[in-house]
Amino acid sequence: MESTDKDEKNLAVTEECTDPGEKCEDEGDLSRKTKMLNVEEAINSSNVDLNNESESQIQGGGNSEKDSNGHMNESTSSDAVEPLDSNQITKEILAEDKSEEPVFDGTEVPEMEDARRSSNQSVELDSEAQGSLNERAAAIRNFVKEKSAIAVSTFMRRLSGKKDENEFKVEADKSDGSECIDSEKTGSDAEPRPKEVQQKTDERTAWNPLNLIKIGRNFDTFIAGEAGHEDVPGLVEQPAVKGRIIVYTKLWCEDCKMVRLFLHQKRLKYVEINIDIFPSRKLELEKNTGSFTVPKVYFNDLLIGGLTELKKMEDSGILDENVDVLFKEEPSSSAPLPPLPGEDDESGSGKMDELATIVRKMRESVAPKDRFYKMRRFSNCFLGSEAVDFLSEDQYLERDEAVEFGRKLASKYFFRHILDENVFEDGNHLYRFLDHDPVVMTQCYNIPRGIIDVAPKPIIEVASRLRLLSYAIFEAYVSVNGRHVDYRSIQVCEEFKRYIRTIEELQRVEIDDLSREEKLAFFINLYNMMAIHALVTCGHPAGPLDRKKFFGDFKYVIGGCAYSLSAIQNGILRGNQRPPYNIAKPFGQKDRRSKAALPYHEPLVHFALVCGTKSGPALRCYSPGDIDKELMEAARDFLRNGGLIVDPDAKVASASKILKWYSTDFGKNETEVLKHAANYLEPEQSEQLLELLASTQLKVAYQPYDWSINI
Repeated sequence: MESTDKDEKNLAVTEECTDPGEKCEDEGDLSRKTKMLNVEEAINSSNVDLNNESESQIQGGGNSEKDSNGHMNESTSSDAVEPLDSNQITKEILAEDKSEEPVFDGTEVPEMEDARRSSNQSVELDSEAQGSLNERAAAIRNFVKEKSAIAVSTFMRRLSGKKDENEFKVEADKSDGSECIDSEKTGSDAEPRPKEVQQKTDERTAWNPLNLIKIGRNFDTFIAGEAGHEDVPGLVEQPAVKGRIIVYTKLWCEDCKMVRLFLHQKRLKYVEINIDIFPSRKLELEKNTGSFTVPKVYFNDLLIGGLTELKKMEDSGILDENVDVLFKEEPSSSAPLPPLPGEDDESGSGKMDELATIVRKMRESVAPKDRFYKMRRFSNCFLGSEAVDFLSEDQYLERDEAVEFGRKLASKYFFRHILDENVFEDGNHLYRFLDHDPVVMTQCYNIPRGIIDVAPKPIIEVASRLRLLSYAIFEAYVSVNGRHVDYRSIQVCEEFKRYIRTIEELQRVEIDDLSREEKLAFFINLYNMMAIHALVTCGHPAGPLDRKKFFGDFKYVIGGCAYSLSAIQNGILRGNQRPPYNIAKPFGQKDRRSKAALPYHEPLVHFALVCGTKSGPALRCYSPGDIDKELMEAARDFLRNGGLIVDPDAKVASASKILKWYSTDFGKNETEVLKHAANYLEPEQSEQLLELLASTQLKVAYQPYDWSINI
C-alpha cells in the first residue's frame, strides 16, 4: 500500500513537467522534488526519537536515504532532526537554490584529501587506471555517506552537551596566554612532537551555538577574547587624555617608522596624517613649519619636531612634562586637526553614468516581483518583455533595438538572467538587478547603498588607489615584522573609512583587462584588506563553523560577481583548484567568475595571504611591478622564521600546516613539497634538508596551526 502511494506521488511530480516548451529538461529539479517526497514518506513512516541514545538509529536512517545515483540526500540530516510537513517540503522544492561554495574551515579529513590527491595525479590514465575510476567513485560515495551519518550523531551529541573525542580542542598557550584551536588528530599529528607541544591544559569544546549570533558584538571583547583586557598584552587601560598628538608622515619613510616605534614604546596614542594620502595637508605642513619634511610631531599646538627632538626631550625630562600637559589641556583652535571624513577622497567622484540614470528610471517603472521559473521560486525578478516595453517607450526604440540596448545594460552588470541562460532577450525570461541578487543583498559588503551612479573607472586606477591605502594602513597600524595588527586603530582611522568607500567602485569594473602581475597584486592586496574588513565587521571566528562563514560568506561584488575570501584564494589565485579536503572546485564550468581565474596556480601566494591568524604569514602590500620578487621574499620570510624548521641531528623537519593543506600546489608528494620549500631556506638549512631527503631518513612533523588573532 505504501509503495502504491509513493508511485502515485512520483507520477504526480512527473506530470507537472509536461510543458513542451520546457521539454522536461530540468531533470535535476524533478529528481530533487522526487527525493523530497521520499524524505516526507520516510519521516511519516518512522518515529525519530531525539535523545542521546538514538544516534545509531540516526546513522542507520542516514545510510538508507540516498537517491538513485548513490549520493546522500542533503536534506536527510536536517529532516532527521526536525520532521517537515508537506507544506514545508513544497516550499523547499520551490525555493531558489542557494548552493554553498566549497570552503576550507580548518577541518582535516585525510580520506577525502587522499581521494583528491589521487584524482589530481591521474592526468594520463592507462586502461587499468580507467577501470579503477568506478572503484574510486564508490569509495568517495561511501566516505560521504559515512561522514554524513557521523555528522548527524556529532550534532546531536553537541546539542545534548556531551563531548566528542574527535571534536576540536581549545589549547591554552602558557607562554603568551593566547588560545588556538587545534585540528582533529590525524596520522601525522600522532607523531612525536616537541615537549612544549605535548603539554596541554584542560580541554574544552570550542563549539557554542551563541558564537553564531553576531548581533551587537562588542569590538573590544572580540579583540581581547573571553579573558578580557587584563590578560592581553598592550591593552592596559590608560587615563583619559584631553589633548592629542598629531604626527605628519609619508609613505616609505624610515624616520616615520622610528617615530611610530618611539611613541608605541611610550604608550602614547596619536593620530597620523599621511601627506601622500591627504595631499592638502602637505600645504598645511609647509605653511606651519616652512617645509615638507616629515616626520613632524605636534603635542596639541606645540610643534615638537622629529625623532631627534623627541629623544632630546626624553633625555632632558621635558617629554614627560609635555605629556602631562596633554592629560590636562584640550587642544586650541590653532592645533592641527585629525583627518576629516572624506578629506581629499576621490572615491565616488567622476562623471555620472548615463546608463545608470536610465536604469534608475527603469527600476521605478519595472516593479520586481517573486516569480516561478522551472518549478522554482525566484525573488525580485522582472520579465524581459517588461524591460523591453520600458526601453522602447523611454528611449523611443523599436523592440529589436530595445533588446540590443538591454544587452548593453546587462553587459555593464546592471542586471543579469537569474540562471545566466542568456545575456538579455525579449519574452518571459527572468532577470534581476545586481543589488537584488540574494547573495549580493545578504553577503556582499561593498554595495551598501545599491549600485553606484558614477561611471566605472578603469580597474588599474581603482587598484592603484586601494594599494596606496593599504600601504598607508599597514605602515601605520601593523608591526614592522608584519606579525601584529592593531585592528582597533584600523577600524576608526580615516584611511580605512576611505577604503570602505573605494571598494564600492569595484561593483562594475572590468577585471579581464588585468595582466597576470596586476591580477596577482590586486587580488592578494584585496584579500588581505578584505580579511581585515571581515574581522572588524563580524569578529574573529571562534571555530570551524565561524571560519566557514568567515571564508565563504563575507563577500565583495567585483565586476558584477560575488567573491568570497575562499573564491579569491582558491578560485582566482590558485587557478580554480579545490580547497583542501573538498571535492568541488570554487567555479563551475558555466560560472562567469572562471574567466577571472589565473591560468595556473601560483604556489607562493600562500605566503602572502593573511587571514588574521598567528600562524599565518606576515602582512604586507604587493605591487604589480615587483610581484614575483616580493612573493619570493614573502616565502623566504615565512619559511625562515618558523615555517619550516630542520633538525639535522634528530632528522626531523617541522613544517607549517600550510605546506600540508596546499601540498598539491608545491609538488606531487611530500618529498617534492619539501624540495620546493628548500629553495627559500637559508643555504645551510637548504643543504641539510636536501641531504636528509636524499637519504630517505627524514621524518616530517606538521606544526599545530594557531587560529587565534594576530594582535
